[in-house]
Amino acid sequence: MTSTTVVPPAPAVPRQPGRGIDTDRVADLISQLLVELGEDPQRDGLAETPKRVAAWWNDFLSPGSAPTATRFTESQLTGQLVVVGGMSVWSLCEHHMIPMNLQVAVGYLAEGVVVGLSKFGRVAQHFAGRLQVQERYTREVAEHLAGVIGSENIAVAVRGLHLCMSMRGVRMEEARTTTLHSGGRFATDPVLSQQFLLTASQLNAA
Repeated sequence: MTSTTVVPPAPAVPRQPGRGIDTDRVADLISQLLVELGEDPQRDGLAETPKRVAAWWNDFLSPGSAPTATRFTESQLTGQLVVVGGMSVWSLCEHHMIPMNLQVAVGYLAEGVVVGLSKFGRVAQHFAGRLQVQERYTREVAEHLAGVIGSENIAVAVRGLHLCMSMRGVRMEEARTTTLHSGGRFATDPVLSQQFLLTASQLNAA
């Protein structure tokens, strides 16, 4: 009697964050996908598509390390509310690999220092450049910026348009999801929290 032992394939090793992908391999996989979808990847219009898709994935998933924030001393500032809004970033829902657009607003209390404004946008982009869920994204941005300002007095509000809900499933095009992270005084002072939410909504609606 002959017995056969089936050896399962080795599990895939996740790519390390910040490292580029194998674009040739991804392009080949996209070509295979097109074939399975009933397309000819060699026809006009599709011949270069696999390479373009692979290049986009490499760019999207390689945001680099988190940006270093620039802090400026402003010794006369005590407890001033600073809100940066209107930041729009694209990410990918990790459940369906379909895009989501996130409108981000950040608030913090300036206590003797201020943070360079452009850094908020770079931080928002950095954590969007991966497979994400909005809830985790909101927490990651808040935790990173709390480390930057050296205080838990930070709030992050995110309003998301999820194409996985707009173009598939229930197909509700007007549906939006809001997530909020409140730390320090933003979590304990209802007046401060309301000031942030009002200002954030005005900035993101502008």
